[in-house]
Amino acid sequence: MNESLVHSYQKNKKRYPSTESESKEMEMGSNNKKIFSSKKEDLFHVIHKVPAGDGPYVRAKHAQLVQKDPEAAIVLFWKAINAGDRVDSALKDMAVVMKQLDRSEEAIEAIKSFRGLCSKQSQESLDNVLIDLYKKCGKVEEQIEMLKRKLRLIYQGEAFNGKPTKTARSHGKKFQVSVRQETSRLLGNLAWAYMQKTNFMAAEVVYQKAQMIDPDANKACNLGLCLIKRTRYNEARSVLEDVLYGRIPGCEDGRTRKRAEELLLELESKQPPPDLSDLLGLNLEDEFVNGLEEMVRVWAPSRSKRLPIFEEISSFRDRIAC
Repeated sequence: MNESLVHSYQKNKKRYPSTESESKEMEMGSNNKKIFSSKKEDLFHVIHKVPAGDGPYVRAKHAQLVQKDPEAAIVLFWKAINAGDRVDSALKDMAVVMKQLDRSEEAIEAIKSFRGLCSKQSQESLDNVLIDLYKKCGKVEEQIEMLKRKLRLIYQGEAFNGKPTKTARSHGKKFQVSVRQETSRLLGNLAWAYMQKTNFMAAEVVYQKAQMIDPDANKACNLGLCLIKRTRYNEARSVLEDVLYGRIPGCEDGRTRKRAEELLLELESKQPPPDLSDLLGLNLEDEFVNGLEEMVRVWAPSRSKRLPIFEEISSFRDRIAC
């Protein structure tokens, strides 16, 4: 055989298989490369939390999470909404990015204008985003109304789409939240909003309800602050000592314990003046208060009697009526 032909044959022997077994080996090698490439791509999506695909929503998430370009992400989220591509997620994610860029007002208008395009299941999460946006913008009244609406849905049995629990996320981790826990959380947020309006009487009432349903140390500190503001120092001391002595869930958190200590120091520095409570400051509708009473009756039956604070409120309402 011609030497040049032999050399050519030897050179291309691996490229062009001469037997069936060699052909199968090459095919397996090709498949393995495809599998490796696929796994590598899947790993990329897992690491960067970017969904698979090539639509405008996927490109928006890529711009947000991989390229770290929020402005480009917002443009692509708009394209996804207009194209009907994962509108639920696109609208919510876009609002979150806008909030990060201090464009909260724009985010609020976007949700109000386009939430009608979203599914019923997504409305609750959009409400949560709106509450955060109202808080960011200092729109306390709107925040209060939204929180009250969510609480009404709970005691009307319409929250969580009728399910007893829902899946929530925090710092990238998923966990289950019960209706009871969500109610206490919302009440805590509502009470905090009342505190921003210096309506400490309303805040105290709502914090008391939240603690009866699902107590925790952070809300106890806020309740203690309310009682200090209302010059009810003995009650405030009792609540804050419960945190320091570990009588409430969440007391093991160092920051919460430190805050309780700081509030007790503030308490010690005050002289007890006459108890002139902001009795006319309460701004809770009868229907809303009755709804809270019903939730407490169901979830805390051993403490179902009306709180003294509610008796106090009722008596002052009667006086005002006279």
